[in-house]
Amino acid sequence: MYTIFRPDLDAFARATLAEQQRLQSGDWEPGELRDLQLQRVADTARYVREHSPFYAKLFAAADVPASGPITPEQLARLPFTTKDDLRSGMFDVVSLPIDRAWIFYETTGTTGRATPCPRSDHDSIVNNTALTLAYREIFEQHGDKHVVAVMGPTELHSTGDTFGDVMHNLGHTVVKMWPHSPLVGFPRALALLEKLGVTALICTPGMAISLAKAAGAAGIDIASRLGVRLILCVGELTSPAMLENLGGQWNARVYNCMYASQEASIMAACHADGQLRTVPVSNYYEVIDPATAQPVEPVDGVREGELVITHLYQGAKPLVRYRTGDMVRLSAQPGSVTEVMRPIGRVRDALLLGGELVTAYDLEQTIFSHLSGVLDYFISLDEVDGRDTVTITVETVDEIAGLRIDRERVGRAVGEAFGVGCTVAVAAVGTITSTGAMVSWKAARIHDRRVTDSAEREAALAIAAGRDSR
Repeated sequence: MYTIFRPDLDAFARATLAEQQRLQSGDWEPGELRDLQLQRVADTARYVREHSPFYAKLFAAADVPASGPITPEQLARLPFTTKDDLRSGMFDVVSLPIDRAWIFYETTGTTGRATPCPRSDHDSIVNNTALTLAYREIFEQHGDKHVVAVMGPTELHSTGDTFGDVMHNLGHTVVKMWPHSPLVGFPRALALLEKLGVTALICTPGMAISLAKAAGAAGIDIASRLGVRLILCVGELTSPAMLENLGGQWNARVYNCMYASQEASIMAACHADGQLRTVPVSNYYEVIDPATAQPVEPVDGVREGELVITHLYQGAKPLVRYRTGDMVRLSAQPGSVTEVMRPIGRVRDALLLGGELVTAYDLEQTIFSHLSGVLDYFISLDEVDGRDTVTITVETVDEIAGLRIDRERVGRAVGEAFGVGCTVAVAAVGTITSTGAMVSWKAARIHDRRVTDSAEREAALAIAAGRDSR
């Protein structure tokens, strides 16, 4: 609504909507989109060089055209921006004074220096429009009207504002509640889910698991007593098999609803078919080999490597050739200018198992392809007589579900897939697994006893200890 008080923003919002509606309907031609992207990459590069002290220095000698589009060759010669750059540059990376942003956020700071993430009106319009269009069909599949519980932190964090705005655009009721907050807590959260007839949750997979555990401890059957029909998971890597398992506990459809970060905003959004798709009118996507920083070539239409993005809109903190530190598989779609994105774990989340690097995604997908009735899981890694061994601890919904698990089958599948020894145990796994969105999948899910524990694992343990004490 605020745009009606600002004619310039109203015009920008309408133009953004029209552009992204064309993307939804498949009206963009590949050449037309490519021309638009190269023009906007150049626009962003010129914008940050003029307004950001960090980029003024980084691009001082860069070959950025004075006007018009950039060429692919010029783009390839622009230096990357890294997470370390953001941590050292801090406010110098920002392209607008804080008093020209509409809101200020920061990264969590749990595994490194918290970095500023202000948003301008243009930032929010571009990103929230993409989510609104993508989620409309998802919600329509599950009914006309919804009461949506947005379960994420609100202090210095974008979750509540972003999803509140998107759900408002779609005409749904929003309840913002963070169960880890001392003002809410899990008992009150569960009571509100039932009392208000909440039909949709927006939360991390860890939060959905924690709610299920709390409900089980309170004797609440979430599948029959609560009316949740869909869960939009955000903030953590989650495989399709894990999502399906989680949906079975809630009797709901579970979606990996976006790929995003506080610093880079929305890079892919989930659509009605459950697939994450890129937003190429908002971002320019590159995929590189994380070791060599060279672009990867597609294999059978799929590019796998570290994702690099450039923002195609000029807001408070646009980034140029930003190395996300995340591994993805980008799959070309015949007849479409968008690509399907499958996040497969952070670069540093890769595990050396059986002499090969294994992604977080592939390990979890393999495990859960042979499991059901599981609430949570944790993995320990050891080396015995020169061979890597994996111990998977699974926490089941009840004792009967635990007895149904074919431990030998799961262990054999994991062992054969990754060349390791594997055993499966059924037991409680604790609260460390709920910290994934604050640290990483690896820190929350893996105890690698072959190496010295990392600072990220120590951070995960500290957060878990704080949650246990409440």
